[in-house]
Amino acid sequence: MQNFGKFLIFIGQLFVRRETFVTYVRLTLNECINVGYNSLFIVSIVSLFMGAVTTIQTAFNLVSPLIPAPVISLVVRDMTILELAPTIIAIIYAGKVGSNIAGELGTMRITEQIDALEVMGINATSYLVLPKIIASVMMYPMLVILSGFLTIWGGYITSLLTGVMTGTDYIIGIRMEFIPFNVAFALIKAVVFAFLIASISAFKGFYTSGGALEVGQSSTAAVVSSCIAVLLADYLLAQLLLG
Repeated sequence: MQNFGKFLIFIGQLFVRRETFVTYVRLTLNECINVGYNSLFIVSIVSLFMGAVTTIQTAFNLVSPLIPAPVISLVVRDMTILELAPTIIAIIYAGKVGSNIAGELGTMRITEQIDALEVMGINATSYLVLPKIIASVMMYPMLVILSGFLTIWGGYITSLLTGVMTGTDYIIGIRMEFIPFNVAFALIKAVVFAFLIASISAFKGFYTSGGALEVGQSSTAAVVSSCIAVLLADYLLAQLLLG
């Protein structure tokens, strides 16, 4: 509870003694490149293979002649939109972006760069952390959309290459019984996950104390805490919005 209260105070400090709007625009754009553009490769690779594996495993299990082939792509679509794209990519995002945020802020803390900003009268929390959170909330939903597309497309390519089903059946299954709210649900989860990962990682890094060893420990703690928070939020959102 003490850490949770400290975290809430940390979030509250983001919105006091802010810098100029232009300053935040410049910092946020730089962070968008770090958290979004630099994550494209790993997100793309993981998404393609998720689609391929999900398609093959679903086809392997749905072997009954009573089950039509388009059901395979229907399962891939719903799994991708509801869980694979927003949640699995969030775990990868926490490992790449979350550890980077914690390591960067932790290094600035032990080298007294944060102390120097505070001595100059700058709110270091708002100046360093707020752009990272805004950039994460902006870019991660875009990564989820890209992941969803590539996962479904990877399943389509796999179905053609392996012959588990025809391309026509795959497209029919993608369109069958589609629920538009699922897309909105996935984007809501993406925004929540992005905020949790960025804020928790920044919190762990910002309050690092010690030396280089503690920076590594802060990065590890940031990833672990972010993953736990993502899984808890995933359950709560599913219960609230779908239950």
